[in-house]
Amino acid sequence: MRAVRLADRAAAAVGPFLRRWGWLLGLLLALAACALLPIPGYVVIAPGRGDPLIPALLGPQMRLEPPFARPGDEVRLHVTDRTPWTHVLLAVNGVPVYPETWEAGLGGQWTWTFRLVLPTGPSEIVFYHSCDTGCRERGRMMLGEPPPPSFALLPTKLGLVFPNPGRDWHGRSGWAVEVTYVQRAQEPGWGIDDLAAKVYAHRAKGLRVLVRVDYDYNQSIPPRGDHLALAEYLDYLARLARDDRLREVYGYIIGSSYNGLDLNALAPDRPVTPEWYARMFNGYGEPVHHTDNAVQVIRAENPQVRVLVGPVRPWNTDQDGAYKYRVDAPWLNYMNTLVRYIDEAARAKAAAGIPFAAPDGFAVQAPGRPDAPELGGKGEAEPWTDLPQATWNGAQAGFRVYREWLDIINAYPSTRGLPVYITSANTYIPAVGVPPAQNYPRGWLSAALAVVESEPQIQALCWFLDELPGDTQWQNFSLTRRRGRLIDAAEEFEELLKR
Repeated sequence: MRAVRLADRAAAAVGPFLRRWGWLLGLLLALAACALLPIPGYVVIAPGRGDPLIPALLGPQMRLEPPFARPGDEVRLHVTDRTPWTHVLLAVNGVPVYPETWEAGLGGQWTWTFRLVLPTGPSEIVFYHSCDTGCRERGRMMLGEPPPPSFALLPTKLGLVFPNPGRDWHGRSGWAVEVTYVQRAQEPGWGIDDLAAKVYAHRAKGLRVLVRVDYDYNQSIPPRGDHLALAEYLDYLARLARDDRLREVYGYIIGSSYNGLDLNALAPDRPVTPEWYARMFNGYGEPVHHTDNAVQVIRAENPQVRVLVGPVRPWNTDQDGAYKYRVDAPWLNYMNTLVRYIDEAARAKAAAGIPFAAPDGFAVQAPGRPDAPELGGKGEAEPWTDLPQATWNGAQAGFRVYREWLDIINAYPSTRGLPVYITSANTYIPAVGVPPAQNYPRGWLSAALAVVESEPQIQALCWFLDELPGDTQWQNFSLTRRRGRLIDAAEEFEELLKR
């Protein structure tokens, strides 16, 4: 009874206070709740109306002109904020739009005006600032009815390099591989804005996106010993990892085919050796407290994104490695030496109390060789078939080179068991020179997927490539164009998604 009387007295004392000051307490609670939102300035605009249903209590105010515009109409969007942000842009369903004008107003406010055409259907408009160093999200608004809830997508190991944005994935969550270049950051097609738009489109389809980062055309990794080029490369990695538009990238692939001299064109006298790659990747050979390497730079900005060792090109004899693999072949020795150095650097940092310096996985190449004489014309069985070559001391000559990559990766403590992603697979061998449009045997892709599905360590099998608009160099590899025998590969890819 005493407890009840005390409760009654407390209620009697608090009641008048709440009646007088409850509005203020409610406002403070609302502001506190907004402060906890991960994205400030969230605005929803109802169909056919220009007034926000939920005003932005924090962050910028976003206003359409005219307020009653319809899809397809040209409009202006005014964004007003109290901070004079620089390097701003909008992303309209992922597509960048730059400001038409900006001006300072009364009360220390600034307004940016963007001209755009309203898309059809639900539209997500996001305001970003500081895009010169990695766009930071400041506010967003949704136009139209929100999309209906989607059903969970079924995962598949199938993926594509440069997926056609119009491709139907038939309810599957596959893989997409895109490429960006440090020296082309502002260039149409390869720059960071186009990359962000592609990532948005792929993620809208439920794809998991891997982004390969090269230094420049024909120069995958900064030339050996060029510390200024290395600093540029690391700055770009930090910019990518910091950019809020790219927060859903699954992983970054650090270079590709760098053991080939054709990918060292800027400095052919200073090719990317295993030592230089490992130094660049996770600080091999440097004092353990140094952080100027790809792994630590990316993780300092985005601890969630994966950092993958880029693929060594198989069957390339341009460079060898100091530590021989059990099968003595230049590309395998190079890979074995590179993984050994990466492992040494990771373990040295761990011993010094610096965790997470090991890679998150490996991207590898595994092209098939359906024309091999040993197959007796049954090229569709090639992914299941060992093709050891006596002239290469028994090294594999086709798709099953993936087993040698796995063997090397699993030989070292810090890399053993890490995920592997086949980011380039088709039926083209450079030394043979026959493109998939000529030699693809129906059933090869099905066999390759079955092999990969039997290997739990392998996460992805990505065909190179789907579609590269405006480029005729790869038309005989393109599933979208379906030239020659690629019509079989394209149909098979569709069937495997529907399976």
